[in-house]
Parts: sequence; structure tokens; C-alpha cells
Amino acid sequence: MPELPEVETVRGGLAPVLEGQRLARVEARRPDLRFPFPDNFVQELTGARILRLERRAKYLLARLDREDTLVMHLGMSGRFEIARAEGEERPGHFHYAPDPDPRHAHVVFETDAGARVTYYDPRRFGFMGLVNTATLDLHPWFAGLGPEPLSDAFDAAHLKHAFAGRKQGPKTLLLDQRIVAGLGNIYVCEALHRARISPFKPAGRISAARLGPLVTAIKDVLAEAIRAGGSTLRDYAQADGALGYFQHRFRVYDREGRPCPNDGCPGVIARKVQAGRSTFYCPTCQK
Repeated sequence: MPELPEVETVRGGLAPVLEGQRLARVEARRPDLRFPFPDNFVQELTGARILRLERRAKYLLARLDREDTLVMHLGMSGRFEIARAEGEERPGHFHYAPDPDPRHAHVVFETDAGARVTYYDPRRFGFMGLVNTATLDLHPWFAGLGPEPLSDAFDAAHLKHAFAGRKQGPKTLLLDQRIVAGLGNIYVCEALHRARISPFKPAGRISAARLGPLVTAIKDVLAEAIRAGGSTLRDYAQADGALGYFQHRFRVYDREGRPCPNDGCPGVIARKVQAGRSTFYCPTCQK
């Protein structure tokens, strides 16, 4: 599933062609994705202007000039693609995903400026909805979400409070969207390795002195991944079709059996399954 850096990269790719533009035509080619589309979905969006394109956790938010916000989630295999002009060639210094299968083109947005954005989703685990903007934070998708990890609200004091007395490991807690919004398996593994903290150590026993470096590691990993266009492991691609590159910079994720890259560490990366998800870590330097 795309995590925060991938969703933020998609937002950045779509913003130049959608922000400030009016939706001249909207086409929903099926009645549902993961959930049914709202009643009058096409009618409500046609003619609406997208004021801003934002992200909250792993959601894309298109703020409209009407009372609603268009909420979009990529699910496991969702992908937006901006149509290229006929004969337009892509820059040669990027690697691109194959063109998506037109059978999985489920929603099409066309702006009055002539841009065409298509949402593809082979597995149909993504979804879209219209939520009243004034009460967006109270909607079940957003109520109770923790702070954004790249915001000032996510700091060592926040983690100290969230971890206090907890027996679960920090990886389990950092994946809890009520504690911090948008983190996923890949980037939590990477951040814990940089901070040299075991994914399994009871979070309540992690000293306060180690929480600041953990927060810094999380912010650094996310920022680097966004600059690299996210990570492409299976289905993810940017809005122009370019693949993410951060997977080439993984230190532990999917690197079982390889030497630990931390300076001075003789350890080897290990893998352990937690709640059905793979945790990659160094047993030697992550304590």
C-alpha cells in the first residue's frame, strides 16, 4: 500500500494540473471501488473548481469551491495518471511504469484547461468520497488521526506521552494511525534502524533521550523518500508514470541476510513477521 511519501509525491504531481481548475467533465465507469461512490458523485463534481490539493495521512484531499471535499485513497494498487499530449515524449532520465491497463481505468477527470487525469485500480481497494469540508475532521476516516509526522506537533514529547507504560514495541505503535498519521511498514522499519532502536523493545522502556533521535530519523526518512519520488515495489508510480527511487536506498527493508549498513556494526539484517507483516531490522545494533 502506498505510504505517506508516495501519496505526497502523487499530490505534488497532480497539483499543477488540478489546483485552481474547474472540472469540466467527470466520468465514473463503474458504481464502486472499495466502497460505492456517493449518490450524485459525478453531478456534484462536474463544474466544481479544485481550490487546493492536500494530503492528510494517506488520503488525498481536493478542496472544492463547494461545501464538500473530494477524498481519495489509493488502496493497494490505485494510481493516477495525467494524460500526455499526442506525440509527447517523457524525459529520458527517468524509469517509467508500463502504461496502465485501460480495463482498470475507473474514474476520469477532465479540466476546463484540457488536462485529463485518470484513476486506475486493478484491485479496487482504493476509494473516493465527498465529505463536508466544515466537518471533515469529524468524519470516521479522519476522527482520531494523530499528528502528521512532518509537522511540529510530532515531537519527542508527543512520543513520550504515546509510549508511556506501553508494552508493545515501537514499530507496532508507530503504525497506529491514532499515534501518528501516515506512517507505514517500510518507513517505520527504516527509521527504527537509523535510530538503532529495536522494533520489539517495549516502548515504555525506551528512554526519553532516544525519542528525539527517533523523531528526527522518521522525519529524515520521509523527507528523503519524498525527494526520491517514493518507493516502487509493485504497483506504485507517480502521476506522470515515473517510478519511485527510494527503494534503492533501503537500509533494512527487504534486505534480509545482508550486512548492516550502520557504521561499525558487524550485524546482518534479519526478518521477523509481526501481525502478518515483515519487520526488517539488525539484531546487533538495534537495542
